[in-house]
Amino acid sequence: MSCGQVVSTEARAMYNVGLAGLTFWSPNVNIFRDPRWGRGQENPGEDPLLASKYASGYVRGLQQTDSGDPKGCFLLYIVSDCDSVDVFYNSQHYTKTPEGDAAKATLAEAAVKGGILKETDFDKAITNNFMVLMRLGFFDGDPSKQAYGKLGPKDVCTAENQELAVEAARQGIVLLKNAGGSLPLSTTAIKSIAVIGPNANVTKTIIGNYEGTPCKYTTPLQGLTAFVSTVYQPGCLNVGCTGNSLQLDGAKKSASQADATVLIMGADQSVEAESRDRLDIHLPGQQELLITAVTNASKGPVILVIMSGGPMDISFAKGNDLIPGILWVGYPGQAGGAAIADIIFGRYNPSGRLPMTWYPQSYVDKVPMTNMNMRPDPATGYPGRTYRFYTGETVYSFGDGLSYSAFIHHLVQAPKLVSIPLEEGHICRSQKCESIEVLQNSCENLAFDIHLRVKNDGKMEGSHTIFLFSTPPSIHNSPKKHLLRFEKVFLGAQQVGLVKLNVDVCKDLSSVDEVGSQKVALGLHVLHGGSIKHSLSVGI
Repeated sequence: MSCGQVVSTEARAMYNVGLAGLTFWSPNVNIFRDPRWGRGQENPGEDPLLASKYASGYVRGLQQTDSGDPKGCFLLYIVSDCDSVDVFYNSQHYTKTPEGDAAKATLAEAAVKGGILKETDFDKAITNNFMVLMRLGFFDGDPSKQAYGKLGPKDVCTAENQELAVEAARQGIVLLKNAGGSLPLSTTAIKSIAVIGPNANVTKTIIGNYEGTPCKYTTPLQGLTAFVSTVYQPGCLNVGCTGNSLQLDGAKKSASQADATVLIMGADQSVEAESRDRLDIHLPGQQELLITAVTNASKGPVILVIMSGGPMDISFAKGNDLIPGILWVGYPGQAGGAAIADIIFGRYNPSGRLPMTWYPQSYVDKVPMTNMNMRPDPATGYPGRTYRFYTGETVYSFGDGLSYSAFIHHLVQAPKLVSIPLEEGHICRSQKCESIEVLQNSCENLAFDIHLRVKNDGKMEGSHTIFLFSTPPSIHNSPKKHLLRFEKVFLGAQQVGLVKLNVDVCKDLSSVDEVGSQKVALGLHVLHGGSIKHSLSVGI
């Protein structure tokens, strides 16, 4: 069962007893373009392909039942956001009159009376609204007699659903650093750990924003305590970690006596949220001071856990040899503490990948948040945004993520040349062209397969995600690279698997030129699949 299915099933169950509605404003598929953005925690990251796959999968999950029947469970409904029309006029001054803004949003009756909108346009919007209500069963009488009417409290917080919460959290955790194979920790060698940090024993923080009511919370401290003896010190009374909230002495003492130290730092909704963008991307307040002081005092290895929705500049920790392990856990949900502990102690092999670029602080020092241009501008020194266009240094890159296993890649099959057929009289038959505009008749069935053999060369079973990127020829301000496909494969220790990735030439190898036309660049495209690079020539 998928996360979306559980959400929809539990929503129906709670609706049937009067505790929930049936319209969910989800998912958020905005592209995460600026590391300071407070709502980055709500969306799947900075890559358009990833966002589209996430959205389609989640919506399908919401709409399907266990049998796969999508009837009557959710309907995709596109509307304006809450008070957005008011924001149009009072905050953004989009037009000169309230009626003008309402007309743009097709919502206000005054716009109809003023002749700006036709009454039929207004009727259509209302009809759409009632269609959604009808699809959801609002007018079908007693809900208990309908298709999902038997769902109730027994279907909420089931053992299966709670296990899915743990598994979802495990899959989302990203191992960023593991120097010398310091992780996983051994329960035979490590008898005690110091658990330190303002996010070490949090409950509501772990479920992020726009949250539901969880069945129960498992904090990081509770999760770790299930494995070995723990000593807890907050180090800071809150994530702001300013002034008198810093408590160094107790934290340093605990770290000096324990076999290992786990620091659980990062952010919460007081730092990042809707209408709360960050001013910089360092860890808040004196968290860096706390981490450094505890690390210097620690008797054993130090594992740093970052809990946040957005990226952090943790260059100081990445380069510190006394901090051999770093995890990013996002806001991992109600069972997040159990998942963190499962990975730290090796019950689960990490497989998460970063969905966004982690920039250095120097990036936000020179890039205005109001400049949303994706492409770099050498004339002004503007470095661009996201892995597709950004030209500067990174702390960590989109797609980064380690495993406790080494995965070896071998290219089995891939073409070296692809030709785009041209109709008679096409201008590129008589003169040299850098690119070909994508047209329906030239793109049908123009695809190829790439086969990669993947071996889990480690001692633990685990999942591994193959990302297939393309670096196109450098014309039309094309991206440095962009994601074409991704596939996750589960392999046992020393097991070998075959991953097949299909590439649509005109869809996947095209980019948009300066005037908005979709074109395939002719010349050498470099495909990146895992550790493999393959040159593909696209011609006519």
